[in-house]
Amino acid sequence: MENMQLTGTLALAVFAAALGSLQYGYGLGVINAPQKVIQTYYARSLGLDFAPQHNEETNVTTMPLEPDSIPAALTMYWSLSVAMFSVGGIISSFMVGFVADFRGRIKGMLVLNVLAVVASLLMGLAKMGSPHIMVITGRAIMGFYCGLSSGLVPMYIGEIAPVKYRGALGALHQLAIVTGILISQVLGLDFLLGNEDMWHLLLGLSGVIAVLQSLLLPLCPESPRYLYIKLGKKEEACKSLKRFKGEYDTSKDIAEMQAEKEEALKEAKVSLLRLARSSVYRQQLFVALMMHLSQQFSGINAIFYYSTAIFHKAGVAQPVYATIGVGAVNMVFTLVSVILVDRAGRRTLMLIGLGGMCLCAVGMTVGLVYLSTYSWMSYVSMSAIFLFVVFFEIGPGPIPWFIVAELFSQGPRPAAIALAGFCNWTSNFVIGMFFPYVEAYCEQYVFIIFVMFLFGFTLFTYLRVPETKGKTFEEIAALFQKKTAPRPVAEGEMEQLKGATEA
Repeated sequence: MENMQLTGTLALAVFAAALGSLQYGYGLGVINAPQKVIQTYYARSLGLDFAPQHNEETNVTTMPLEPDSIPAALTMYWSLSVAMFSVGGIISSFMVGFVADFRGRIKGMLVLNVLAVVASLLMGLAKMGSPHIMVITGRAIMGFYCGLSSGLVPMYIGEIAPVKYRGALGALHQLAIVTGILISQVLGLDFLLGNEDMWHLLLGLSGVIAVLQSLLLPLCPESPRYLYIKLGKKEEACKSLKRFKGEYDTSKDIAEMQAEKEEALKEAKVSLLRLARSSVYRQQLFVALMMHLSQQFSGINAIFYYSTAIFHKAGVAQPVYATIGVGAVNMVFTLVSVILVDRAGRRTLMLIGLGGMCLCAVGMTVGLVYLSTYSWMSYVSMSAIFLFVVFFEIGPGPIPWFIVAELFSQGPRPAAIALAGFCNWTSNFVIGMFFPYVEAYCEQYVFIIFVMFLFGFTLFTYLRVPETKGKTFEEIAALFQKKTAPRPVAEGEMEQLKGATEA
């Protein structure tokens, strides 16, 4: 889709869709700041016998929740409160294609908000019932919502964005996620909502985002690609295109979609199983899954989960503010990525990001190992953490989310996004669940594991990931088919094939 100036309707549609990503980010970050407060409330509700400790300065009463004194029941309930978010996402990520195609992208996102509101009410009213049960159930439902949302949002934005701005608009998904994380970190401060009286409101506040999105989505046009390719409604697709772009000749865009539709009709509907088995899409699928694995196994979540502890070891007086600083840097450099992604290109930014993170992980390891020997090593550790986040948001943070929609045509796209989402959520769960055990075993050498992962992912990106900047969906498909073609094919001929299976 060429001929583009950014219109108000396009901006509104992208903003409304990205509110689902904001919700995802808020859900990811909100549980961390008030951990001790929530555990204290759980303990009280479960009738666990702890001697409360009263802090005269802050006038807050807490339980002595040192690791050795936390009973198994409390540890289990807290772990479930954190982990059920990922479990919900893992389950629902497989349903992205079905929801997207059943009623369309807009109606799909609208219906999902019912789940978000139910989850928010359960958590917001947790003090009125059994808080541990209500929070765990609310987190599971919110994770289920976010698993679907994290697939639908990039899919919708990828389909409505013009080629020229597709990277920048696609990166807004990640920008909304990190903005949600930062908002939850700030609101989770003790003097705001992260305290004994207000923690349930902090968890339930995400319902406001769902209500706002529900008000805005009916004003947004449906994806023209969905209307034309999936439903065959040419007139409605033309109206949608004009709402996004203003008055113009839609024939070029319709012709592009017609070619994609004809290609999709040549083969049966691409189910999850068929996509996984298909040799035609194997290369694209392998690249898509590796991109999502590189995002999660880069070690970024280990940094988000444990930056406060690392800052504390480094002697920072108020580590929680340093962690918020990391969140702010996270957001600023995602914005930088939005600006750069359609200029520098996806492959270039992934290489810079992964390579830079690899060096920073080495720096973090050196800083942690020599922290007790040289006091100035704390500055090395802190600098490495901040730079690690910077490099992550330049490439590996935003790009995997939208590049999957670029790598696949309309037929296999929903199934590919579902598989990539499942891969992302599962690896997120694995890191969150097992990192503490790996850290206990490896201690300050734990980031050496991520150095090896990052080196491997950098090498893979250099050798196997093509540049998709400025290319149509058919041209991208042709790049992969060119690699697997049995004979040399001229570029003009490949263009004409439009991704035919015999290529």
